[in-house]
Formats: sequence, C-alpha cells, structure tokens
Amino acid sequence: MNIYVTNAEYIDRYNIKVSFNDGTSQVVDFGKFLLEYPHPQYNKYKDLERFKEFRIDSGELVWGKDWDLSFHTASLYNNDLFNNYE
Repeated sequence: MNIYVTNAEYIDRYNIKVSFNDGTSQVVDFGKFLLEYPHPQYNKYKDLERFKEFRIDSGELVWGKDWDLSFHTASLYNNDLFNNYE
C-alpha cells in the first residue's frame, strides 16, 4: 500500500496530528528537528504563526508555496523525522 497523508491538524507548539490513508495517525513533534537542523530555507518556520501555515499537497505535508519544508511520508508515519539526517 502506498501511504500518504490525508489530514493534518495543529495541536500545540510544534505538534501536528498527521493522519494517513490506512486509518492511522501520529502526533509528530517538529520542534526538535527545527532546532537541531537549522537551515536558511526553513528557519522561518520556527515562528509558530508561520509553522501553522502547513498544507497537504499531493499526499504530502508541506510548508511554503514551493515546498520550503517537507518530510518524507515514511518519516511522518514512523514518527522519526531524523531518519534521513543522522
């Protein structure tokens, strides 16, 4: 089965509840990632008001008009944002 994001709901701070097409969901904390992996393209999403401006595009959770910040769906599904960075 090809897993993709079906819904995303802001919870608090840097936490988003991400739901998938297989009926599962995860509350993913993006805060640690944003603090430990600074990058000019997505540092602006440390601002909570901007962080809340995520959307789902083609089954992916993304920020910014040009996907300034996005994560592999498998990373969200496994609640492991660091698997491609460590």
